[in-house]
Amino acid sequence: MTYGAKTEDGGEPEEAVPPGGVRAGLSAAQVRERVARGEVNDVPVRSSRSVTDIVRANVFTRFNAIIGVLFLIILVVGPIQDGLFGFVIVANTLIGIVQELRAKRTLDSLAVVGEARPTVRRDGRAAEIPTDGIVLGDLVELAPGAKCVVDGEVVEADGLEIDESLLTGEADPVLKRPGDAVMSGSFVVAGSGAFTATKVGREAYAARLAEEASRFTLVHSELRSGISTILKYITWMMVPAAVGLVLSQLLVKHTDPDDAIRRMVAGITPMVPEGLVLLTSVAFAIGVIRLGRKQCLVQELPAIEGLARVDVVCLDKTGTLTEGGMDVTEVRPLDGAEPGYIGSVLAALGGADPHPNASLRAIADAYPDGAGPHPANSPAHGGGWQPLATLPFSSARKYSGATFREPGGASSSWLMGAPDVLLPEAHPTLADVEALNEEGLRVLLLARTGRAPDAADAARHARPVALVVLAQRLRPEAPDTLRYFAEQDVAAKVLSGDNAVSVGAVAAKLGLPGADAPVDARRLPRDDARAMAGAVEAGSVFGRVTPQQKRDMVGALQERGHTVAMTGDGVNDVLALKDADIGVSMGAGSEATKAVAQIVLLDNSFATLPSVVAEGRRVIGNIERVANLFLTKTVYSVLLALLVICWQVPYPFLPRHLTLLSSLTIGVPAFFLALAPNRERARPHFVRRVMRYAVPAGIIAGAATFGTYLLARHHYAGAGALAAETSAATLTLFLIAMWVLAIVARPYTWWRVGLVLVMGAGFLVVLVTPWLQDFFALRLVGVTMPWAAVGVAAAAAVALEITWRVVARRVPA
Repeated sequence: MTYGAKTEDGGEPEEAVPPGGVRAGLSAAQVRERVARGEVNDVPVRSSRSVTDIVRANVFTRFNAIIGVLFLIILVVGPIQDGLFGFVIVANTLIGIVQELRAKRTLDSLAVVGEARPTVRRDGRAAEIPTDGIVLGDLVELAPGAKCVVDGEVVEADGLEIDESLLTGEADPVLKRPGDAVMSGSFVVAGSGAFTATKVGREAYAARLAEEASRFTLVHSELRSGISTILKYITWMMVPAAVGLVLSQLLVKHTDPDDAIRRMVAGITPMVPEGLVLLTSVAFAIGVIRLGRKQCLVQELPAIEGLARVDVVCLDKTGTLTEGGMDVTEVRPLDGAEPGYIGSVLAALGGADPHPNASLRAIADAYPDGAGPHPANSPAHGGGWQPLATLPFSSARKYSGATFREPGGASSSWLMGAPDVLLPEAHPTLADVEALNEEGLRVLLLARTGRAPDAADAARHARPVALVVLAQRLRPEAPDTLRYFAEQDVAAKVLSGDNAVSVGAVAAKLGLPGADAPVDARRLPRDDARAMAGAVEAGSVFGRVTPQQKRDMVGALQERGHTVAMTGDGVNDVLALKDADIGVSMGAGSEATKAVAQIVLLDNSFATLPSVVAEGRRVIGNIERVANLFLTKTVYSVLLALLVICWQVPYPFLPRHLTLLSSLTIGVPAFFLALAPNRERARPHFVRRVMRYAVPAGIIAGAATFGTYLLARHHYAGAGALAAETSAATLTLFLIAMWVLAIVARPYTWWRVGLVLVMGAGFLVVLVTPWLQDFFALRLVGVTMPWAAVGVAAAAAVALEITWRVVARRVPA
């Protein structure tokens, strides 16, 4: 869009740029006009599912439909105690809705805190506004780390380099000049500038890949896909078993029709693992709420699960292990350079960059009277130095620079950056640099060059003038966090653009294992992917890592079978964050890093990471425990139905019996087990590990229960025989299910032992309380058969123990 011309729709033109002036952007009247025309960036940025989606997902499920139909049947034939399972489903559904709504509120409130707020210039003043406040023609300012939230055309550029790799896959940043296009989803890696918004709202929506990546969503996860696979298998088993059971109970056995219907319902209901999906959603939702209280924004729900599977965490040093700020502790002149003159140069460099990085900001703080945006009247440091050209810092280049007109009229060009990049390998100054690096200090070289700062050979013509020594502020919580990862068998690797020795010294102060052997990433094999993967896997601290190398190192670890998390806060971390299994950004990080990260630590506290890992492990490990309970019940229910069909006998239970058993051995304990702490790292092959025990355990439980039922049919006769047979079978099944619970609850803690005992006591209360005996139609008759039922259950418990040990030994995790 050209300033001073009519807009495409004939609207009011933008203000022309005065010669040598700065664009003022749209006026308030122009903004109102565009809002009235609907030319606003109205793309909805949802941080969570809508209330309607949450209610629909919890209510309208396949299993709720099955249970609902069976509940209606019981309401017709009665009594109401045989329909208790229906009320349980209603309660479960309400719990799921309430917990997900709580999670939604948490996510929405945190998303407002963490959302991008682009800087827009209007009426000559720059101000941060919400993304949806941008209108067509707005002048959007860009600085390092800024994310381009709409499509546009560059109108101002000062060394502006934009990374479009998230959109095009091109690894190298693109130098932008006025007139070049800017795509939403790209981000600034160096320099500054401004662009005019040419596409907003729906028109720019297709290009906003970074925004898409940052949305809260129920995307693919191994846990959810595994449960879906299990439910598919269950459906296949349920359909023929249920059809056969219906025919068996209604057509073959000439019993009371109402009783046959109740027993048919009792046979189908426990096949449905209705609580498994519920508890999975509730566990995730509560995890989101717990993390939200710690100012941790989960932008993709499976990130909780993913971080639980992580066995390698890659850390950027600056902003992660160290705080963002630094302090200048020493300026060491070289080759007889005059200290006052050096101070003037540093002040000029600090004032010339409108968007300084942490190092340059520390220099500007130490030498405040610089040139450029902060002119100084005093000639002591930098006064009168006029910037003619600037070269912004780039992580790939490792230095920045500028050309100045000095107070006397002469011009000079300067570079400031990594000494080992600007100096030849054998330069004597590097020995001093090495000694400072070994103390964990960051060292920059100030050098004068006879070339323009952006010339390809500027570094080769650099003459060292001074070393600038910076002290880094270590995060006080970092040692404990690194210790936690070591205790949890998670390898921590530091990937930094700083000098390797300096990074190693910082990591050693924090107690990172392997920090005494830092690796210079420039010496890593580039052409041999296998050798590089081996070096990355073996090392713990890497320095002089370029953004592309960070990405390659994450990929190399993934190829070795590792699940990798990457933490960072700067634009040099974006590519690695995007490719890592889990990306974690600091809340104070650049907009680009927050856009691609799945988890944002809004309080910038590295100490929050263990909480995220712990929540993920709690969710994954406990859902696996709970799945064993639910699927064991499904397997023995299907087996009982098949055995009943084959033996042509009444189904051994009424719905109320199985509601009681399910509540005491699965429902209530599963809720507590799903929310309990769990420090075990999540492992792959969720379906295989669950099915390897649930199937044989279900077969043992079903066969033993049916054996007791057949024994009881031979033992009892006359009126009330079926009720006595049912009671004996119920006792056996309860004891076996309790043993499965006792196995799944391991390793024992005081509350897990208490949980098992309380559930057992609950069943005992039913057996000895007359009105509960009547309500649940559960009364043990005689002595012989009840003790026989106990004996069968004891034998089944031995078989369960043997199966547990054999499966754990023979089936790989």
